[in-house]
Amino acid sequence: MKQLKVKDIIKICKGKLIYGDEDQTCEHFSKDTRQINLGDTYVGIKGDNFNGNLLYEEALKKGAKICILEEVKIPLEQISKKYPNTTIILVKDTIKALQELASYKRSLYDIPVIAITGSVGKTSTKDMIASVVKTSYKVQSTKGNYNNHIGLPLTVLGLENHTALVVEMGMNNFGEIRTLTNIAKPTICVITNVGTAHIGNLGSRQNILKAKLEILEGLQKNGTVIINNDNDLLHIWKQKNKEYKIMDFGIENSSKIMAKNINLKTNESTFITNIYDSKTQVNVGVSGIHFIYNSLCAICVGISLNITKENIITGIKEFKLSKNRMEIIENKQKGIKIINDCYNANFDSMKASIQVLSKMKEKRKIAILGDMLELGEYSKTLHEKVGDEIVKNKIDLLITVGKEAKNIAKQAIKQGMQKEKINQLENIEQAIKFIKNEIKIGDAILVKASNSMNFNKIVDSLKV
Repeated sequence: MKQLKVKDIIKICKGKLIYGDEDQTCEHFSKDTRQINLGDTYVGIKGDNFNGNLLYEEALKKGAKICILEEVKIPLEQISKKYPNTTIILVKDTIKALQELASYKRSLYDIPVIAITGSVGKTSTKDMIASVVKTSYKVQSTKGNYNNHIGLPLTVLGLENHTALVVEMGMNNFGEIRTLTNIAKPTICVITNVGTAHIGNLGSRQNILKAKLEILEGLQKNGTVIINNDNDLLHIWKQKNKEYKIMDFGIENSSKIMAKNINLKTNESTFITNIYDSKTQVNVGVSGIHFIYNSLCAICVGISLNITKENIITGIKEFKLSKNRMEIIENKQKGIKIINDCYNANFDSMKASIQVLSKMKEKRKIAILGDMLELGEYSKTLHEKVGDEIVKNKIDLLITVGKEAKNIAKQAIKQGMQKEKINQLENIEQAIKFIKNEIKIGDAILVKASNSMNFNKIVDSLKV
């Protein structure tokens, strides 16, 4: 295990030791006092609504051994009496220090590092890839959506005796993935797709592509780029770029790894592909065409790492969805099925979820949809496109919540859906009351919106 000591932090971050032992070893970095364990290193982060640097004593009470802080006055005499075995370091900027330490920690490891970005499906693709890679490696991977300028460094700092690292990279604007990739220094870069997420910030899909391609700036020499060749912008980019070692996957466009004979069932899927030039059936434990794409991507990673065909197949079969992402919940008491996909939403993920709902075998298909955020001037158009998908996929009942989601309902009416099958509600409380009175045995209900809409409350109400 490659460990960091206090003196390393002082050197790397130009920090100042104000109390404690510079030879202490730093273990298990955490920014959350609620999750501190005995012996952890606490990093105080200043956010928009709180200042974690002021919570250092709470971290010490819970057993933190080392604190890395900025802009805080420490009553040393009091701390030395209450916590004599602690160490406190002051740095100019704790976020920058966290990133510098992660970059240094990464430099100590000569292991495969797989970095994933894309407009939609990053987390599920990351989880699928990690499931495949862990069949042959000891894997450290991004937990949940710890994919930003704080979460990724914490993931890298969690490296111990791991032999592979799988990280997710998210972004809202230019420059953010550049920061992350130069910390992680990936040996394999994955771009799942270029859609419309954050188009309100970046202005166009071409700009989104440009921001995603920042991931290549950290790619190591002789590294591999894996792309979805069915995505229009990535397909064009691949044709124009010959400087990278590119491996592509797809269903429609001719690609290195392709899915044939796709069979989408209610709770699972199967398809045929070639793995090491051997015709192979792959079983996926979840439904939806987007999980076929995730599987193809994971196969590409497995082949790049020379993982055996048997292990690749096993990794995909054993893949488990993260909570709130296309999680199918069965309430046997009420006789309904719930598709809990309320973690986040953009047009591409909305479309994919509606398609899954439409293929379910339940009697009625109900969609409870909320606002998709961060779409700027494109918001009305993209919400209307969701309305098109509702009609195209023959959804039986549509419930919308939120100002922007009203455009879904209006477009569905425009496309011929009967008004009595559409309910435009103002808030979650109204939605919960309505759906509780509306549901019948044999219903399948999709619940989806951007995370800040708090649609998990609707899911919780349906589960009981």
